[in-house]
Amino acid sequence: MRRVDRDNLPHMIDCMGRVIAKWWCKPWALLATQWRGIELGENCSFMGHPRLRRHPQSRIRIGSDCSFNSSRMSNLIGVNRPCMISTLREGAEISIGSGCGFTGTVIGCASRIAIGQRVRCGANTLITDTDWHTDDPRVGPDAPVTICSNVWLGVNVTVLKGVTIGEDTLVGAGSLVTHSLPAGVVAAGVPARIIREMSAGDRDAMHK
Repeated sequence: MRRVDRDNLPHMIDCMGRVIAKWWCKPWALLATQWRGIELGENCSFMGHPRLRRHPQSRIRIGSDCSFNSSRMSNLIGVNRPCMISTLREGAEISIGSGCGFTGTVIGCASRIAIGQRVRCGANTLITDTDWHTDDPRVGPDAPVTICSNVWLGVNVTVLKGVTIGEDTLVGAGSLVTHSLPAGVVAAGVPARIIREMSAGDRDAMHK
């Protein structure tokens, strides 16, 4: 064990605070998911309190070993809001696979949002399948979103309705995803465009 001295004591206290915060937040999150009728897998962790809302006659399923960082102290890159997961109307469905990580992520679903396994969502990401203001004649119909396994969304990425992001793809920080992206690429920009394809070695390394 590392010797405690003046240099590392502040860091050790910070680490202890994070452990205590996770221990404190998990019972609240478990109670909230049960109260809201949200299906939650085993061994999920929570830093801070997420905001959860399930509309009647809709479904939210969260796989095992997922993490939700909703506290400003949970990530030094800067978290400006808690994780917020909501279904907005009857028949809506959110499905999240196992091993996913979310930091200040908003998922708003009026139709269907499917997220695969081991998806990383950087700080302050947004995923939505609707324009929200359905009473405005300028908006179009809701359209499902699919994010396949091993996708990485960088900080402040927004994914809009009707989009599919293929397996292993990385979307760079600050990007706006308005059209589908294939598997195994790096994409970035507003709107997001393919920058390069990943090598077979890079993709193999992600699956080890």
